[in-house]
Amino acid sequence: MTRYNAAVTEAKWQKIWDERNTFRVTEDPSRPKYYVLEMFPYPSGKIHMGHVRNYTQGDVVARYRRAKGYNVLHPMGWDAFGMPAENAAMEHKVHPAKWTYENIAHMRGQLKQMGLSLDWSREIATCDPDYYGQEQRMFLDFYEAGLVYRKESWVNWDPVDQTVLANEQVVDGCGWRSGAPVERRKLSQWFLKITDFADELNSALEGLDRWPEKVRAMQENWIGRSEGLRLFFDVQGVDGFDKLEIYTTRPDTLFGACGMAVAADHPLAEKLAKDNPELQAFIEECRRGGTSEEAIEKMEKKGFDTGVTATSPFEPDRKLPVFVANFVLMHYGTGAIFMSAAHDQRDLDFARRYGLEVRTVVCPPGEDRETFEVDWEAYTGAGTVIRSDFLNGLDTEAAKQEIARRAEEAGVGTRTVNFRLRDWGISRQRYWGAPIPMIHCEACGIVPVPKQDLPVKLPEDVSFDKPGNPLDHHPTWKHVDCPQCGKPARRETDTFDTFIDSSWYFARFCSPKSDQPFERAAVDYWLPVDQYVGGVEHAILHLLYSRFFTRAMKKVGLLDLDEPFAGLFTQGMVCHETYQDKDGNWVSPAELVRLEDGTYVKKDSREPVRVGRSIKMSKSKKNVIDPSEIIDQYGADTARWFMLSDSPPERDLEWTEEGIEGAWRFTQRLWRLVIGNINKAAAAPLTEPATFSKQAQDLRRMTHQSIAAVEKDIEAFHFNAAVAQVYKFANAIAAFKTDGSEGDAWALREALVTIVQLCAPMMPHLAEEMWAELGGEGLVADAPWPKAREELMQESSVTIAVQIRGKLRDTMEVAKDMDKAELEKLALALPKVRSSIDGKEVRKVIVVPNKIVNIVV
Repeated sequence: MTRYNAAVTEAKWQKIWDERNTFRVTEDPSRPKYYVLEMFPYPSGKIHMGHVRNYTQGDVVARYRRAKGYNVLHPMGWDAFGMPAENAAMEHKVHPAKWTYENIAHMRGQLKQMGLSLDWSREIATCDPDYYGQEQRMFLDFYEAGLVYRKESWVNWDPVDQTVLANEQVVDGCGWRSGAPVERRKLSQWFLKITDFADELNSALEGLDRWPEKVRAMQENWIGRSEGLRLFFDVQGVDGFDKLEIYTTRPDTLFGACGMAVAADHPLAEKLAKDNPELQAFIEECRRGGTSEEAIEKMEKKGFDTGVTATSPFEPDRKLPVFVANFVLMHYGTGAIFMSAAHDQRDLDFARRYGLEVRTVVCPPGEDRETFEVDWEAYTGAGTVIRSDFLNGLDTEAAKQEIARRAEEAGVGTRTVNFRLRDWGISRQRYWGAPIPMIHCEACGIVPVPKQDLPVKLPEDVSFDKPGNPLDHHPTWKHVDCPQCGKPARRETDTFDTFIDSSWYFARFCSPKSDQPFERAAVDYWLPVDQYVGGVEHAILHLLYSRFFTRAMKKVGLLDLDEPFAGLFTQGMVCHETYQDKDGNWVSPAELVRLEDGTYVKKDSREPVRVGRSIKMSKSKKNVIDPSEIIDQYGADTARWFMLSDSPPERDLEWTEEGIEGAWRFTQRLWRLVIGNINKAAAAPLTEPATFSKQAQDLRRMTHQSIAAVEKDIEAFHFNAAVAQVYKFANAIAAFKTDGSEGDAWALREALVTIVQLCAPMMPHLAEEMWAELGGEGLVADAPWPKAREELMQESSVTIAVQIRGKLRDTMEVAKDMDKAELEKLALALPKVRSSIDGKEVRKVIVVPNKIVNIVV
């Protein structure tokens, strides 16, 4: 072939890999293991360019590690439960299972088109009873270990999806999937005790040195460890409620308190609201507002003066007004705070709005303690405490310790460590999820489903005609006899949060056919995942839950591991320009034609369109490119190459037609380069010749430098740099003009074989075809990674500057490390040097090997 035929070649090698089970693996204690995993996809029906980028990067690592001799586990599965399937069921009158499995089949075919080195024998789908049945088994183990409980609590309610959301699933006050404003409701919910591991989850972040710093910082902020003081204030004017417990991280500002604020859900607020309709209305308004800390931070800060007052244990004569405030969270600290207006901007804004006193009690370094006052900008830094009785003159840290000591001594407070992290509410009011394996009996209470009765399967005959959870409406499924007393009872109709499904799938891949959650020997061999690849948008939700789940599995004896992912890489998004017609409607790239002047018009009407900024590919903005169309037109290897070459993998990638066409041209060029030189390389002897020409030495140096550079770049996830090195290597091969000697033929064949091997992780189909044409043994996928020879990577010659009295007169190229006497002799013999000396006496010759010869006359 003078032209590489991607469609034919890629299908051929995919078939061969499949028939030979090339990427199927089992445990092998005699070999080092390497577990590569990309975050598994939701089966929406089509892969998108983000998938292509994610899975290409993981595949490069997997293929490279395989070539380096590792026993590589590289599996794939489907995060298959969730609301989109129920929405499709309602919209298209199709069962969620049918919709899901049809999508899986289609996406599996698309992923296989990419030529990924996956062990498809380990494929799992979280909606398979074989999978979620083991999940139910683990849940019961957690229940027995005290990691599961049920309680009535305020929850985030998505009114569109009709389900509960975790705090992490509330984005800007809206449901993360539906986008609907979230409401507050009180429901009985199942919880996992993630807070049991809060301190450990926080402290262990320091050891995750192969995780991005930004991800560790996001988790640390979410866990929110703080050291502070719990303190009791006396409450006046409320029968049966004489103490208000607050939590503060700034007890040094206590004497600057201007008022108290409690959450809308605080028992004091609820007690006062019983006889106060206005307060009740304000509380309802708070419950309709945002629920995440981010949303609360952005909202307008409001309060309701209850008329009640409270006093600090250290200022019993100073009464502070008590407000119900929309910015205080019941689930953080105690749900009550004191406001110190001068030293917290939110408190200051609140105080100015409601006419509260602003007392400045911390003076910054360099300011006058007698005159310093806060005006409209709070001072939140360290300094010296002022106007604060016994704390005066202390620095802020010493003041915190002193007031804590006095509070504990007086029995009015205690030092404590607090976490922002709350327990994980896992109950969801929907059908397409794993049933929670519990039974409600009037006589026995809540009873776990016996393990021998697992899995609790979803009923297939469900209706989505009514709003809410179809399991509640099912005529028979929820009715069951109590396993303890045998009386009629009711199944739990809530299903698991789907983030449970993805919190342990990495362990299931180790032994996906097991009748246990996983085989202990298998997880002991394969885990932890050595390299995990996925989007930074999962930094808190999925990654934190997986870290908790691993510890929970360890606590119940399923494995002996703390951290599931030793290495994490978060790739950037794939972006594309956006286009709009004259009416402001979004237009897809497939509907456009690019004119010679660089503008775009619609194919059908020739109507010009406006080009907008490049943003993440999105169906709503129609700026998506279908990977299948790209693969059909250019081949999977070209798409992979472009994804790797365009920008550093952690940054966003700009998809352009010019970029993919450039990758296609290189694919063809590399093919011609290798095939066109096969006959010249065929003259190479079986054993390495003793001598090589200068140009052969130069090519060999480039060959071995390329091996070292590409190896280093792949290990560092610098794929674009690896691609750049291959381009450079290809240019060197193209420029090589053999003299027909055995040495030249050897160097050329070595270079051709090497460039094929270096490309193999990135363009595997093309590499297999070129490998076969070169007569390589077996598959290049099975070939060991080439070894860079240090002695061949060094320059064989150097350019020496020859100076006379410090002025450059000539240069000469000589063998590296040449003897000083020989260098002096060659330098003095140069015509330009002889001319410059012009009979003068040479007084001294200074030789710096490999650099310079300086002649003094």
